[in-house]
Amino acid sequence: MSLYDKIFPPKKMTISNGKTIEKPASRLPLVAVILLIMTAISVKITGFDLRVLAERGNQFFVILGMMIPPRVSYMSQIWKPLFDTIKMSLLGTVVGAVLVVPFAMAASTNVIKSRLVISVMRLFLSIVRTLPTLVTALIATYVFGLGTLAGTTAIAIFTFAYMGKILYEEIETVDMGAFEAVEAIGATRVRAFVSAIIPQVLPSYISNGLFCFEGNVRYAAILGYVGAGGLGLILNEKLGWREYSSVGMILVMLFLTVFIIESVSRYCRKKLV
Repeated sequence: MSLYDKIFPPKKMTISNGKTIEKPASRLPLVAVILLIMTAISVKITGFDLRVLAERGNQFFVILGMMIPPRVSYMSQIWKPLFDTIKMSLLGTVVGAVLVVPFAMAASTNVIKSRLVISVMRLFLSIVRTLPTLVTALIATYVFGLGTLAGTTAIAIFTFAYMGKILYEEIETVDMGAFEAVEAIGATRVRAFVSAIIPQVLPSYISNGLFCFEGNVRYAAILGYVGAGGLGLILNEKLGWREYSSVGMILVMLFLTVFIIESVSRYCRKKLV
């Protein structure tokens, strides 16, 4: 019996057959207290002030009002950065999703028997997952210079990390019968993986890749803030110049683009599952 159950003993209940059972006390009060304590600590550490939020929160709606109506004449200057954003997202998603396949294979316990290899691969994927996309993009701008190459690299790294964990977990749930049969007739482990396991995980792999692409379009729009190309460059510029009607047009175009991509992606994923 846990300490909580000793402090708050279970409630005894008699069911219809005369047997007595014990219903443990709800953990909800304990969870609520812990959440309140953590919230209080967070407020203290971050310096969050509810009064400032109440006094200045309406400024958000003031700025939002300045974006309406959007400046339609600015649309012609949005197309190129918008296509750059889509190209960065698509290429980064494809590159990251393809490159991660051998790493996911090496991190799967049912394909690789070496615990050392599995541990190293999973540690590597975990480290890559901890890298914030904006930080990766900033580093990429120092390596490749300003432009879409840096943004594409950052998105590829994010996709690599995101897809890696999902893929090796998917691989570990497949039926290994076909894999073992292909190995038994003399195929190498890699050949058996390609022939027997990839067809099983392919639908979910493509579905997850499409979902990742949806998110990458939104992330790519922000990467321009660190010079990684795309819509973020002109968005940052127009916000700096307080041209809110142009910002409104950029956001409208981004919303429509994301909506169309998500609709097509959702349809494709339904067909795959």
